[in-house]
Amino acid sequence: MLSTPESNQEPVWLVIIRLLRWHKPEGRLILMIPALWAVFLAAGGQPPLPLVGVIVLGTLATSAAGCVVNDLWDKDIDPEVERTRDRPLASRALSIKVGVVVAIIALGCAAILAFYLNSLSFWLSVAAVPVIILYPGAKRVFPVPQLVLSIAWGFAVLISWSAVTQSLSRPTWLLWGATVLWTLGFDTVYAMSDREDDRRIGINSSALFFGNYAPDAVGIFFAGTILLLGWLGMTINIHLAFWITLALATTGWSWQYWRLKQNDLPNVAYGEMFRQNVWIGFILLAGMIIGSV
Repeated sequence: MLSTPESNQEPVWLVIIRLLRWHKPEGRLILMIPALWAVFLAAGGQPPLPLVGVIVLGTLATSAAGCVVNDLWDKDIDPEVERTRDRPLASRALSIKVGVVVAIIALGCAAILAFYLNSLSFWLSVAAVPVIILYPGAKRVFPVPQLVLSIAWGFAVLISWSAVTQSLSRPTWLLWGATVLWTLGFDTVYAMSDREDDRRIGINSSALFFGNYAPDAVGIFFAGTILLLGWLGMTINIHLAFWITLALATTGWSWQYWRLKQNDLPNVAYGEMFRQNVWIGFILLAGMIIGSV
């Protein structure tokens, strides 16, 4: 029977929930958001409910697998980082064998759900797997590993859009580009809290790559997101509600950029801004749904 060390009285199932990061839902929701953007926009605001269910469950399974794979890659790095040292594999609350089994189960669940999709969406799901598995290694060899994560996030758009239309068109790629830039923005913000630990350990991040210009890079990424979403809105003739929510999102991202430019910003602020992007994403989703019907 699986058990945690005697010094840790937490039940194993709760430790596995922490491994999957289900105790921190914002990280799961922020992957779900672009997938929902795509499925609702592609379907004119009224996608089949069973497909929405598959997309929701698929993003939960995929993000769960991604979290475990990330922790397996980083089991010897996470103990050196203040934010991650208590993760189950880093703290040895769970064994590597258990982590591998959980990752396989999560990927298996995602694969079962993918069989519900059409052929194009299914093979896009297959193509996303190597990106998800290799992303955690990117920080060791690639100066901007957040770009790899952003491409992985972009697959959520391609899979969900094609699940409705069985094709990829200009609007799909506009939403894909907006998602990639948005992800680069919020994940660079997230990485800014780990800069000192990452520099000491010798791993890469976009926050370190851009250095003192990281706030400006985030501002450019968010500005690009706004421009591409606006271009998308004009291309598909979406209605007023979307433009109102895009204006609200622009206000939120502008405020975040202003905060990032402040000196001596406490580390907790970066996590707060990451969580705010979940709300911004759902606000945009509401505008996309109302503006499409």
